[in-house]
Amino acid sequence: MKYDIIGDIHGCFNELIELLTILGYEKENSHYVHPEGRQLVFVGDAMDRGPDSLAVLHLLFSMQDRGSLYYCPGNHCNKLYRFFKGNKVHLAHGLETTVNEFHRLNKKEQQQFRARYVQFYEKLPLYLEFGEELVVAHAGIKEDMIGKPISKGIASFVLYGDTTGKIDANGRPVRRDWAKNYKGQKIIVYGHTPTSEPYIINNTVNIDTGCVFGGSLSAFQFPEKTVVSVPSAQPYYSDRFHHYR
Repeated sequence: MKYDIIGDIHGCFNELIELLTILGYEKENSHYVHPEGRQLVFVGDAMDRGPDSLAVLHLLFSMQDRGSLYYCPGNHCNKLYRFFKGNKVHLAHGLETTVNEFHRLNKKEQQQFRARYVQFYEKLPLYLEFGEELVVAHAGIKEDMIGKPISKGIASFVLYGDTTGKIDANGRPVRRDWAKNYKGQKIIVYGHTPTSEPYIINNTVNIDTGCVFGGSLSAFQFPEKTVVSVPSAQPYYSDRFHHYR
């Protein structure tokens, strides 16, 4: 099987459709399929910050209904889930944009969307394994975590990364670069921390190229190990990237 693994979308629906078209996917009813049988995989964080989070989610819902969705949740997915479950969450770091879209729906549409998103999230695997060679996880995963029973520590790492417990000037958790010390044979593809170019090191690939921040939306093609990108149409500046280097 061949896969196209797409980085954090963050509500950039038009760029997503452009990327799918360049990759050769064709619209079939309300979802996209590849004539050669390639499969789409997503590293999570489909929503927040960008202009069309609900459109992206409706596309993912359609794929899930069809049984063709490969998607592992990110921290933004988890936060939206907690919001829809009635938990107290801070409407910041982009969540407010998705919630504002949601509130523009009428009451019946809100009820339907809330229920559908909860169903969507609760069916998602924390991370994805494809044979013996490929693993996809939102913020990455250490080799010794793969295949272990899910603990709070593993869930936190996969959703939020290898955090230090400190907060930066922008109110975001400070993260370690776990990929520098990865020595596994499996290729780990992830996102979460935007970088201006795909960050490829030690059999790991960070494919979040910061579309919503004015960068690009990228796909890592497996097993070819090639990258396909489309430029962002968002009115942001690239100096908002977080760089590993």
